[in-house]
Amino acid sequence: MTTDQPSPASSGQLHVVFGTGPVGQAIVTTLLSRGHRVRAVNRRGHAELPPRVERVAGDAADAAFTTHACAGASVVYNALNPPYHQWPKLFPALQAGVLQGVAAAGARLVVIENLYGYGPAGGQPFTEDHPLVATTRKGITRAAMTRDLLTAHQRGMVEVAIGRASGFFGPGVRESALGERVFAAVLAGKRVQVAGDPNLLHTYTYIEDIGRALVTLGEHDEALGQVWHIPSPETISTRQFVERIAAAAGTRARLQRVPALALRGVGLFNPTVRELVEMLYEFEAPFVVDHSRYTRAFGDQATPLGEAISRTLAWYQQVPARAAA
Repeated sequence: MTTDQPSPASSGQLHVVFGTGPVGQAIVTTLLSRGHRVRAVNRRGHAELPPRVERVAGDAADAAFTTHACAGASVVYNALNPPYHQWPKLFPALQAGVLQGVAAAGARLVVIENLYGYGPAGGQPFTEDHPLVATTRKGITRAAMTRDLLTAHQRGMVEVAIGRASGFFGPGVRESALGERVFAAVLAGKRVQVAGDPNLLHTYTYIEDIGRALVTLGEHDEALGQVWHIPSPETISTRQFVERIAAAAGTRARLQRVPALALRGVGLFNPTVRELVEMLYEFEAPFVVDHSRYTRAFGDQATPLGEAISRTLAWYQQVPARAAA
C-alpha cells in the first residue's frame, strides 16, 4: 500500500502539531503538502514555519491550554521534547496535558518516540515486540509514557498511534549524534568526535521520513493502538556513515572516539552531556532497528541513504555553523 497522497475526504482538515523542533517541522511540511490546515504549538509561539501555519503559544502541561489548542482538530501530533536533562521531571506532565486536550477535541493522537524504553538490544535487531525493560532514568520515563498512551487508547480516552525512530539526522537537525558535530565538522574538514564504537552497525533515521511516516499513521485506522518503527535508510556502521558523508562533501573522514571517562568528566559541568552517559550502551553494541512491520502495512518510505546525506549536506552548506560545532 502506498500513502503518498491523502484521501480527498481528509484534505483540508485541521491538524495540530505540538512541538516545532525538527520533527515538528517535518510533520508540518508533510501536512501542508497534503492540503491540510496546520496549527503549530510551542511554549513561545515563535518558530521558522510557513506563514500560512497558525501559531499558538502556551504550556502543554496545562490541560486548559491544550484543550483550547486542540479545538477543532482531527489529528494531533505530539513532537514535544523538553530539555534533555529534565526529561523525568517535565516529559510525563507534557504528555498528560496533550492527552487531555486531544480527548476534549475527540481527535486522534500520533506520538513520536525514540527507542530508549527498550533498553539494550541483546544482540538482536529491535522489533516493536521488544519488551520495555530499560533501566536508565530516561528509558524508564519513556517506557512509562508509552504505557500511559496505550492505556489511554485501550480505555477509549483517545485513539493513539505511536511511531518510533532511531537517532535522526537531516536538514534542520543540529542536536543529535549525527547532527552539527558531524555534518558541520566534515564540511569544515575537522575531526569528527563520536561516542562509543564507530565500527558497530547503527540505524539512523532521516528527519523527512519521520514527518511522512507520522502523518501516514494519522491517516490510517489500522495504525491505531499500535507501535510502529519508522522506516530508516540502510543500516551501516557509524564509521561508514561518516565516510559516506565525507565522500559526498569531497573531504576526508577523520574520526576520534571520545572515551566514556571524558564524557563523564564533561558531564560534571554540563547537564546535557551528563545525561548522555547513561545512553552510551546504544553505541557500545550493534543497534539495529527493524521496520519491516511498517513496510508491510504502508510501504517502505525510507529515503535512500545517499540522497538523504546529499540533502542534509546541502542544508548545512546554506546555514552558518555554530561555534559549538
